Amino acid sequence: MQAKESVDQLLADAFKELVLSMPIEKITIKKITDKAGVIRPTFYNHFQDKYELLEWIIREQIISPASALLSTGYVKEAFLVIFNNVYEDRGFYAKAARLEGQNSFQSIIQLCIREVLVDEFEKNHIDLPQKKWLTIERLADYYAFSLSYIVINWIKSNYLVSPEELVLVCQYILSHSLEDLLNDSGIR
Repeated sequence: MQAKESVDQLLADAFKELVLSMPIEKITIKKITDKAGVIRPTFYNHFQDKYELLEWIIREQIISPASALLSTGYVKEAFLVIFNNVYEDRGFYAKAARLEGQNSFQSIIQLCIREVLVDEFEKNHIDLPQKKWLTIERLADYYAFSLSYIVINWIKSNYLVSPEELVLVCQYILSHSLEDLLNDSGIR
């Protein structure tokens, strides 16, 4: 019997290959298992559906490699890892980013980013003002939404800038408050 991780990867590779040739909505579990060379029940021993498989791909191939960097304070480097991993598999992510609706690509990537941020905020004992409303969960939601927006729009712009340039964009956005931007432009 194959290890769980290798079966997960086998299913992920099959799914990614199928996504390059057809919309995710048209991919069935049978197509994935046929491509992977496993029986259908094997899929359900690992994943609930193809959207959970997509979530696993995002977690394992985009978020997890950057998590260690993020937890040691290397935010710029973590972003670079994320953007490079997306760019390296840009054909797949360009198609995946088109996924809309209940299990949209944006909602999946946003959830994955949010979970990492909540974990990091909790580990770092972030002291927030107005704790009745501004919780670490809401703060993580805000940043996860912002970062997923950047990733999605970068993908949809056909990767208009390099991963390195996108890191600079993120650094700029994250280091300037709305108040800073309005005051710098002379608006008061």
